[in-house]
Amino acid sequence: MCAFPFGNDPAKIEGYRKFWNRSPAARPLVGFSYKSWFPLDEFSASSGWKQDSVLSPRMVRPREFLDDQERLLREGEEIEDDILRGASPSQAIFWGCGTLGSEMHIMPGNIVAVDRALDWDQVSDVSLDAHRGSPWFNTYIEFIDELVQRSRGRFPVSHGTLVGPLDYAVSLRGHEQTAVDLMLDPDKAFDLLLRLADFFIQITQEAWNRIPLFHGGYYDAQYQLWSPGSIVRLQEDAVAVISPDLYRKYLSQVDRRVACQFENTFMHLHATSMFILDQLLEIEEIRAFEINNDVGGPPVKEMLPYFQMVQKAGRPLLIRGSFTEDELKLLMDSLDSAGLYLYIMVADGEEISRLKPIVGM
Repeated sequence: MCAFPFGNDPAKIEGYRKFWNRSPAARPLVGFSYKSWFPLDEFSASSGWKQDSVLSPRMVRPREFLDDQERLLREGEEIEDDILRGASPSQAIFWGCGTLGSEMHIMPGNIVAVDRALDWDQVSDVSLDAHRGSPWFNTYIEFIDELVQRSRGRFPVSHGTLVGPLDYAVSLRGHEQTAVDLMLDPDKAFDLLLRLADFFIQITQEAWNRIPLFHGGYYDAQYQLWSPGSIVRLQEDAVAVISPDLYRKYLSQVDRRVACQFENTFMHLHATSMFILDQLLEIEEIRAFEINNDVGGPPVKEMLPYFQMVQKAGRPLLIRGSFTEDELKLLMDSLDSAGLYLYIMVADGEEISRLKPIVGM
């Protein structure tokens, strides 16, 4: 049993420093979690929301999430691993999309931000200043403030789920239309993406202006990732609708624009984004990569070459997901422990006991 609240022993920070520096290591940085893939169900404040209906900002009462948040963080007091545990505004809600005006639909276990089909004149001003009066933005800031007050320095607080510039463009113009825009109206499309990159930077910095550092560093709660310098999680799930050529010509500049504003930018990816991994690795300002081992996704054996690509490029690599014993052995046999962080989702303590020896714990 750890003597520190939530298992947040400051001595764990050294492991994160080694991760970011890709220092030689006998084993990876390893964290285990009982959390599910369905964040709505983990909180009584959101588990009762009616499915297939619209979520309004008034329905989100940040203070009602706090007791459950602390309950979830308590896993760190019984799980002996390498990571710090912290909290963010509900990870189920796409706060940036809501701020820009997207409607939120309640799905089983999660939320979907509904794409729109706005005209060019309806996206003329996508700056944060133009949307500070948004009820979603106000609720987001209230959530951050409530978490900071509740934490009292016991756990780190971070930004919420903010996706990325291309995802915002898709939320405004639609998936198909955004791809058509880049091919047939590239000047307008590129200008919109640059302005959405600035919005992404602004809303991220707005959060960090209100969040105290945790033992001198920053934090991303979705991946339990501490950072010695300013951090941002880039996410471009919508790249699946564009070609590698379009990414290199337009989106690479947009993502670089965001990444260069933060010292420790990392990119969140799914298997559906691997076709542009080469182009992403060309952006030196992206310091690290997080790749999900998605439920129902390609087997670990098929993803292994992509994991190795990240390491060969000299970038820290975070892999999140559930793994069988054989899959975990394959990762350990095939990847360098330097700059490797395995964030492993488990069902119970018995599973942790079976997996720990495989990762050298």
